[in-house]
Amino acid sequence: MSHLAENLARIEERIERACRTAGRLRSDVELMAVSKTFPAEDILAAEALGITLFGENRVQEWSQKVTSLSPKHESTKHHLIGHLQSNKAARAVELFDGIDSLDSLKLAERLNDAAAKLGKRLPVLIEVKLSTEETKAGLDPDAVDTAQLLERLPDLSNLETHGLMTIAPWGAPDDETRACFRALHELRDKWAAAHPRLNIQTLSMGMSGDFELAIAEGATRIRVGTALFGKRTPEALRAAAEMEQG
Repeated sequence: MSHLAENLARIEERIERACRTAGRLRSDVELMAVSKTFPAEDILAAEALGITLFGENRVQEWSQKVTSLSPKHESTKHHLIGHLQSNKAARAVELFDGIDSLDSLKLAERLNDAAAKLGKRLPVLIEVKLSTEETKAGLDPDAVDTAQLLERLPDLSNLETHGLMTIAPWGAPDDETRACFRALHELRDKWAAAHPRLNIQTLSMGMSGDFELAIAEGATRIRVGTALFGKRTPEALRAAAEMEQG
């Protein structure tokens, strides 16, 4: 068994155990493999193990990888989960099967326009900031801009709003992490009731170190990178950042 296959088997054991503890079905939770900084060869190896959903952080990095994955399998989807600048919206729509980091009305309108030009219906998740960390991206759930986005989204006909995404505080105690995930679940229920034209069933929350807590609080999608592919090296992270700036 390959190292990647062993890692996936351990992850599946953790997911199944967390689902049993929470009284949920394994089929309730979708696994996204976060392949940022890892080469196309690792993505292909993960596909061979049956993984069909991948997350990338940077437009430029993915644009270089995608040429190595052609022809792309129809069943495999690649989503952008990192922050997206509005001026890169058109390129992101060309490259990705979904944008999981929608965080402004301006970005939503640009994505919708770009998708319309391509005749594409683009799945999106709204990224919500529920942490006080300045480095975290996402919408303030109580901001006027957020209310405006929620009102406008149903009329952006080339976007398919599927749900919400958040990142828990780094290194926080388990109770604080669970409170963050619980807040997203409660927010989803509140917004779904207030905006019945929006489909926001997906809850993307939980990563390699905390996805069991997210499953306990209702996650329907978890994002796993290092537990699957291994630890990212500083060199790989620096190269990816430089690529995006170049």
